[in-house]
Amino acid sequence: MKKINHKYIFVIGGVMSGVGKGVATSSIGMLLRSKGFEVNLAKVDPYLNVDAGTMNPTEHGEVFVLNSGLETDQDMGNYERFLNRDLSASDYITSGMVYKHVIEKERALGYGGKCVEAVPHIRDEIVHRFENSAKVNKYDISIIEIGGTVGDYQNILFIEAARVLKIRHPHDVIFIMVSYLPIPGTLGEMKTRPTQHAVYHLASYGVTTDIVIARASIPLDERRKEKIATACNIPAKRVISAPDIKSIYDVPVNFEKDKLAEIIVEALDLPKTKLNRSFVDWKKMAEGIKNYEDKVVNIAIVGKYFNTGDFILSDSYISVLEAIKFSAYSVGVKPVIHTINASDFQEVKGQKVKSKREEVRGKGEEGKSEVQKASGMAFPYEQLDKMDGIIVPGGFGETGIEGKLNVIRYAREKKIPYFGLCYGMQLMTIEYARNVLGLKGAHTAEIDPKSPHLVIDIMPDQKKKIAEGKFGGSMRLGQYEAYIGKGTVAEEAYKLKSKISNLKTEHNQIIIKERHRHRYEVNPEYIERLEEGGLVFSGKSPDGTLMEIAELPKNIHPFFLGTQFHPEFLARPLDPHPLFTAFMKASKGRAKL
Repeated sequence: MKKINHKYIFVIGGVMSGVGKGVATSSIGMLLRSKGFEVNLAKVDPYLNVDAGTMNPTEHGEVFVLNSGLETDQDMGNYERFLNRDLSASDYITSGMVYKHVIEKERALGYGGKCVEAVPHIRDEIVHRFENSAKVNKYDISIIEIGGTVGDYQNILFIEAARVLKIRHPHDVIFIMVSYLPIPGTLGEMKTRPTQHAVYHLASYGVTTDIVIARASIPLDERRKEKIATACNIPAKRVISAPDIKSIYDVPVNFEKDKLAEIIVEALDLPKTKLNRSFVDWKKMAEGIKNYEDKVVNIAIVGKYFNTGDFILSDSYISVLEAIKFSAYSVGVKPVIHTINASDFQEVKGQKVKSKREEVRGKGEEGKSEVQKASGMAFPYEQLDKMDGIIVPGGFGETGIEGKLNVIRYAREKKIPYFGLCYGMQLMTIEYARNVLGLKGAHTAEIDPKSPHLVIDIMPDQKKKIAEGKFGGSMRLGQYEAYIGKGTVAEEAYKLKSKISNLKTEHNQIIIKERHRHRYEVNPEYIERLEEGGLVFSGKSPDGTLMEIAELPKNIHPFFLGTQFHPEFLARPLDPHPLFTAFMKASKGRAKL
């Protein structure tokens, strides 16, 4: 392919948030890459947070960690999954990053005594970051999603920066509006006016919309396409229908039906190419997802970041959800995911627990699990009995912790496949210490620093940071190596990955690289005692000091494993994570499919 000028595609939201800009951006990137272009994806978060690490996961969704250790928005996870490659720190920009840099530069007399203003200094710093991302990554096309909705005060300067970039490179920049077309229940007619107004609002900033992606519950008809096209001064073919669908992985396929990639190629005067093998593989994967309707495996995610008012959200664990799906499809099953609030499995101090206490007492002690006997409570364990696998994901804080410990104990005793992620591994270690080793009061320093048995303690290099109140961006973040023990469940899982990806080995021992986000670790003082008691640490840091994977042997439990790292961050649609795949195989076995 002949050398081309670097191209920029800006994706901006209209009408309301949550319409799927991230998935649209990811899909456009995937399609253009399938046409042979080198594509980079970037996300703009207009928040004043310097990174996503301090944002409330219930309100904002999952924190996604890059190899570099940068804590980013969950859309970055979608970008990596759709592109099937890692992104860099230059691909994520927040208002906080920009303002922090400009203020620090001003304090250092970097502006030579000039009056520092939003325009031009903040705007120009944003332009610099757009251009620098393209320069660093050396790709043909940058696709940049600007968070929020047109009309928000927070993203005005980012749109202004994109406008200036368009002036400097008039033939190399286009704007895509992802808007929403409501269908009021009382009218039963799809309305285009909100989208028209969104385009008009963007035009008031000096930005012309080149393509409209029209999100709606149903496909767009030709009449609405024509109305939007006429009102927004674009050809009708540049109005792309994006109806609700079951799987986000069908979005690129639907976009291709409307020839979106060809339209973008034409708009940016790019060389015309055909879709290559990667799109064929993607289409095959997306189609395969629909083939397992009769092979259901029930998976419980027991967490605490679900509730927001009267609504239940799962965005806090989106990478976990997707990782489950990829591995499930790879072993030929459909996962039915149940979100369970950990607090349902614990007694709240000072509150009367709503349970079937009397009913259970009437049945006597026979048939109860050890955890039921120990708690004296009648929590909804029948929910767990119906599950083929249980996951306790990452998180922080005390909320629901005893409930999670009760669930983990139940999964261990009842031989239900269990997968603990980060905090989920720390808690399975605590549960094992309490109920198998008999270490009464075993806990984590995060919750009970005065515990007689601090099985989980703060990492030494983190103590000073905590004392100084440095919480943001100060955890053990990013990609680190770990050595996998021979003859373990973890080794069996990674061996298949090693054959595919040529994982590094040393003395016939697999060396993995995984992404981390934690401040606490298994206390070295208890490692020997835990190992002597039967818990296997099958993954360790290269120096042997940090426990990366804990598990029970297969002759003890079909799958009881936890990771200190976050394997979900590296799971991809066409490349499922080996540990999730091993977990799904065990869950499939319990389901007897």
